[in-house]
Amino acid sequence: MALPKSPPATADKETASASARRTLQTETAGLTATIAALDDGLAGPFDEAVGTIDRAAGRVVVSGMGKSGHVARKIAATLASTGTPALFVHPAEASHGDLGMVTEQDVVLALSWSGETPELRNLIEHARRWRIPLIAVTATGTSTLAQLADVALVLPRTEEACPHGLAPTTSAIMQMALGDALAIALLESRGFTREKYHTLHPGGRLGADLHAVGKIMHVGAEIPLATPDQRMDAALMTMTEKRLGCLGVVDGDNRLIGIFTDGDLRRQLGPDLLGKTVGEVMTRDPKTIGPHELVGAALDLLNRAEITVLFVVEDEHPVGVVHMHDLLRVGVA
Repeated sequence: MALPKSPPATADKETASASARRTLQTETAGLTATIAALDDGLAGPFDEAVGTIDRAAGRVVVSGMGKSGHVARKIAATLASTGTPALFVHPAEASHGDLGMVTEQDVVLALSWSGETPELRNLIEHARRWRIPLIAVTATGTSTLAQLADVALVLPRTEEACPHGLAPTTSAIMQMALGDALAIALLESRGFTREKYHTLHPGGRLGADLHAVGKIMHVGAEIPLATPDQRMDAALMTMTEKRLGCLGVVDGDNRLIGIFTDGDLRRQLGPDLLGKTVGEVMTRDPKTIGPHELVGAALDLLNRAEITVLFVVEDEHPVGVVHMHDLLRVGVA
C-alpha cells in the first residue's frame, strides 16, 4: 500500500518562520504550565526529590526510552557536571546485565511521559526489590510508574508542538527543564562553587574561563613598575625591557596609584615627554583585578574597558600583570 505523499516543500520563508514561531510559543506554553504546576502540587514532590538525591550516598541513575531516553542522557550529564554523580542506564540494556550498575546506595530517576513504558519494567522492579529510591518523571499520575515511585514528579499535559500531536517536542522540553531545575537545586543545596565546577571542566574554552588569574599572570621581576617622581626617559627603559606594554606606578608604600601604557605613549608623544615625571603623565585609578578571580572575568573587564592589560592587586599592592596575550595563550580570548 502506497504511503500518502507529503505536501510539497515550500520556499516561503515567512511560512517557515511562522511555523517556528508557533513551535516556540507552544513549547513556551509548556514551560509556563510547568512553572504553574509548582504552585499547584508539584513543589512538594520536587523538594522531596531533591532531598532524596541529596541524602543518597551513591549516584543518580537516570533512565528513559526513546526521546525520554535522550533527555535522560542530558539530565545525567548535567547532574554529573554540577556536582551530583549520575549516569544514564538504557532500560533495555538494564534487562541484559546493566542492572548491575544500579546499587542500593543509588537513586533511580525514571522518565516516561505515559508512565507505562514497558522497557522500564525490570529497572522499576529492581529498584523496588532492593528498596532503591525511585523518582518518576511522568505526565500521568495514575500510571504504573507514578504509583510505584517513592516520589512522582507529575508534569502537566500540554499540547505538543508537532501538529499531529505525536512527536515528543513540548513534552521533551518540559522533561529537560525539570531535569535542569533538579540539577541547579542540588548544586545550590550542596554549595557547588565555580572552582569545583572547574575541576570537572578542565578542557576547552569553558575550562580556560575557569582558571584563576593568579595562575597565568606575570609576577616578580616581570612586573614593570615605576615611582611617580621617576623621569620618563628612565621609566620607558623599564617599560621596554618588561615587554608588557605598560608601566605600573606605585607610591612609597608600594600601592598601585596609576598606569602608563603604550596607548598613553602614543597619545602624549612629544619633544618634552622624556623630561616629564611618570606622575605627570600616568592615568590614575587604573582598572585592576584580584589574583583569585577567574580569567573569564578578566576578559570581560578588558573588553568592557577596551584595554589590553590589567594589573593584579591584593590590598592595593601589585602582585602581577595579565595581558590579553596571556588570555589568548590559555584559549580564553
